[in-house]
Amino acid sequence: MKSVELLRLNLTIEPDLQDFIRFLMESVGTLKGSAFRAALASVALNQRLRAAGACCGQLFPVSVQLQNNSLSVHWHEEKFVLAELAPIEQSVIDQLRDHLCQATESVDPEILIQRNEAMVRHFQEARERTERELTELQSKLLRRQAELQASMRQAETDPLTGLLNRRAFDEKLDQAFRHTMRQRTPLSLIMLDLDYFKHINDQHGHQYGDRYLINMARILRGVIREDVDYVFRFGGDEFAMIIHSDYVTACDKARQVIQQMDGKVSIGIESIDLHSPDDMRLEDFIRQADSSLYEAKHRGRGRVVVARCSRSDAQLCGSICAAKEACV
Repeated sequence: MKSVELLRLNLTIEPDLQDFIRFLMESVGTLKGSAFRAALASVALNQRLRAAGACCGQLFPVSVQLQNNSLSVHWHEEKFVLAELAPIEQSVIDQLRDHLCQATESVDPEILIQRNEAMVRHFQEARERTERELTELQSKLLRRQAELQASMRQAETDPLTGLLNRRAFDEKLDQAFRHTMRQRTPLSLIMLDLDYFKHINDQHGHQYGDRYLINMARILRGVIREDVDYVFRFGGDEFAMIIHSDYVTACDKARQVIQQMDGKVSIGIESIDLHSPDDMRLEDFIRQADSSLYEAKHRGRGRVVVARCSRSDAQLCGSICAAKEACV
C-alpha cells in the first residue's frame, strides 16, 4: 500500500496540539485500531513534539500518514508510529481524509487570534534574543581585539623604558621607508648611543643605570610628535628615532636630546628627500645612519653626524652637528 497523507497541520499554539491529538484518536477509532495503545503512544508523542518545538509560537508543521497498515506522525526528519492497523478499505481511508480536511478548515476565530498573538510574541522574542546574542558577540569580539592589541603592544615594547623595541623598529621603519620612496616625502632615521654607559653602570650600579635609561626614554618621547614619529630602544644603551621630516628638523631634535642629556649622547642621522636616489634600499638607509653614529663616536662623542648634507648645511644645525664628509 502506498503512503497516504491523511492530515497536515501547524502546531503553533497549545490548542493546535490538543486538536491534533484528538484528530489522531478519531483516526485510530475510524481505522479500527486499539484506542488504548494509541492513547499510551500519544502521551510519548506529545512529549516528543513539545521537545522538538511545538506550541512555541512558531510554525511547526506535522503530517499524519498511513502506509502498510501503520499510522505514523512525521515532523522535520522525525517519524513516530502511533498505531498498527488491520487491512483497511480504500473507501474508509478516503472518508477519513475528507473528514479531517473539513475539520481543520473550520477554525475557531479565537484560536486564530491566539495563534497570531503567539507567533508575534515568538518573533519578538527571537528578535530580542538575536539582538542580545549579536551584542554579546560584538562585546566578545571587541574584548578579543583589545587583548590581541595589548598582546601585540607587549611583544613590541621594551619592558624597562616602555619604548618600542627592535622588533617594532624593523616593521615600522620598513613601512615608513616604503611610503617615503613612493610618495617622495622626507624621512629621517636617527641612531643614538649613550656615551660611556658601561662606565656609568659600573660606577653607580644597575639601578642607577636603569633610571638613566628611563630618563633617556622620557627625553626622546618629549622631542617627537606623538602618533607621527617613533622612538625605539634596541637594548642596552642603543636607541633610534624615525622622524617624518628632513635632516634639519632631525638635527634640531638631536640637538635637544644632547643638551638635555648633558652632552653624553652620540647621534648619527640619515635622511631621505627629493634629492635622494630613486634606487636607495632600506639596508643602505640604515647603514648610512649607523655609519654616521660611528663617525660621531669616533669624533669624540657628544655630537651629531649627518650622512647626506654639506658642511654649510650642517652649520644650520648648530656647533654640535657635522656633515659626514667633514668627519672623514
